Amino acid sequence: MKILLVEDDVLLSKALFELLSANRYTIDIASNGQAGLELALSAEYELILLDWLIPKLDGISLCRQLRKQGYRKPILLLTGKNSNADIVAGLDAGADDYVIKPFDPEALLARIRSLLRRNEAISSSTLTWGNLCLDPSAGRVICNEQEIPLTATEYKLLELFLQNPERIFSRAVILDRLWGFDDAPTENAVTTHIKDLRKKLKTAGLAEEFLETVYGMGYRIRPAPNCSISVVQRNQDGKKKPGIKDMTSVNRVLERFRNSFAGQVVVLDEAKTALLSGNLNEELQQRALHEAHKLAGSMGSFGYPEGSPLARKIEYLLLENSSLSPDQISDFSQLVTALQQELTKPAVTSTAQNFPINQTYRLLVIDDDTTLTEQLQAEADSWGIRMKVAPNLETARSLFSLANPDAVLLDLSFPTTEEDGLILLSEIAERSPNIPVIVFTGRNTLADRLTVSRLGARQFLHKPATTEQIFQAIARVLPQPKTSEAKVLIVDDDPVILAGLSALLTPWGLEVTTLAESQQFWKMLIATSPDLVVLDLEMPIVNGLELCKVVRQDAQWGDLPILVVTSHTEAEFLQQAFAAGADDFISKPVLGPELVTRVLSRIQRTRWRFQAGRSNA
Repeated sequence: MKILLVEDDVLLSKALFELLSANRYTIDIASNGQAGLELALSAEYELILLDWLIPKLDGISLCRQLRKQGYRKPILLLTGKNSNADIVAGLDAGADDYVIKPFDPEALLARIRSLLRRNEAISSSTLTWGNLCLDPSAGRVICNEQEIPLTATEYKLLELFLQNPERIFSRAVILDRLWGFDDAPTENAVTTHIKDLRKKLKTAGLAEEFLETVYGMGYRIRPAPNCSISVVQRNQDGKKKPGIKDMTSVNRVLERFRNSFAGQVVVLDEAKTALLSGNLNEELQQRALHEAHKLAGSMGSFGYPEGSPLARKIEYLLLENSSLSPDQISDFSQLVTALQQELTKPAVTSTAQNFPINQTYRLLVIDDDTTLTEQLQAEADSWGIRMKVAPNLETARSLFSLANPDAVLLDLSFPTTEEDGLILLSEIAERSPNIPVIVFTGRNTLADRLTVSRLGARQFLHKPATTEQIFQAIARVLPQPKTSEAKVLIVDDDPVILAGLSALLTPWGLEVTTLAESQQFWKMLIATSPDLVVLDLEMPIVNGLELCKVVRQDAQWGDLPILVVTSHTEAEFLQQAFAAGADDFISKPVLGPELVTRVLSRIQRTRWRFQAGRSNA
């Protein structure tokens, strides 16, 4: 089991490393929160052991960021804080459990074993789609109680789609996920494998079409017939346990904001009590109206489909200018009670797409020091690197003939041959000058450094060096990840809506900026230069209609695409929105596929118009 320890206390880190290593765990250590975040998102860990007070990014913030990006593995929080408020804050941020310092080693190990058992039960679960069943523990695929003979590639392809419901995979991403860089076929091979998989599933009796082709983007799994994709666990006797649905990034947002819903309903309950006693003042009525409006727009989007219409009815009652009649007060009281009961129910999970994994780079290490290369290989995953080792120059040339890596780490001296590493460096410079090379050698003369520099190497690293120094040198020369497809600015006074919309749009390569204070809109617009703006129509201080008009009146930003989000879809409200300059509208509660489709199509349409204008010019 591989564990990531994020702890800045050197002595404690060393003690925990020895304790966990003695209990057969593999440990990676990050000394600050930012390094911990990068490691967690670039490598596979079974558990994160996280200190609360760490530099650069504290443990609570790290928890929130990981959960926001759909991270599912257990997080165990180490903390010296023992108040109920601190514990609640840690668990609400996304930690699965906590241990208070100073802690008993056996108690810590017991907590770790408990979380790992829980996670293992989920990871060993069976994936189903209609009558199709994939059992990872047995490596079998069953359809209509008959086993389907799949090749290893077809099996991995099917598993990839079942584990990521509604996630769109391009052929390039499928290549990256299923093959190594030295044996990857062409993208056309992906099409062939998918065609063969479809054919075998159909022959086995799967009547429904399993995969759909998303034009211009890739492939994704279709919604299962009469049921959603689920995970089925089995007892020791082989009988099925109740299904556990896949938790997506949007569900993570839901979990973090459930207390927010409860807090908003508390305000409505206060208004109910005041109404029943005849003491509802204007301030409390406005607070309740504000919270009812936010609940109406967000509950349906985050797991409580019955909550939005209840909150909408409460909002309409509070909009009455005159005093409520006894019958209306009775209705108000019943609606608040129904809303409270709705929150006691389990949230309905979403099947939004998972977040894409971080970029993985391909590194070729040319060095005959097996101790060093094994140590680098053990740590490569945590740096987001897939590594191949060539112990001599002949093997290195053979690997180069198969595929080009993203970077090369090259020693200059090889005792078993008279050939010098400088010869290969010269060949790489001539054949593939854009591949960055880091020379890592025990030679340290000025002549060697000058030769290496003249041959185009990007870095010169003198032996000995720590693995961290080596990987940092590699990181400096690796190609930078591609920038996002487009930038979107979302303005809404409800933090639940902001977090949810951001979680829906980010996986599609969009750089999302959220803003809760509409009065800061112009400043944020100038700072971010978005390709599209999403505005809530009803906000305090400055509403969405006013912001629409301000944008349309500006010569520079007048053509910026604007989508408005509104809970009112009556003709008069929509006419006002379009008159103010909105390009399109999305009704609350927001549906993920509708939002993504409208945003992407609007951005694409704007770019086509821009390109057409340039060509005509």
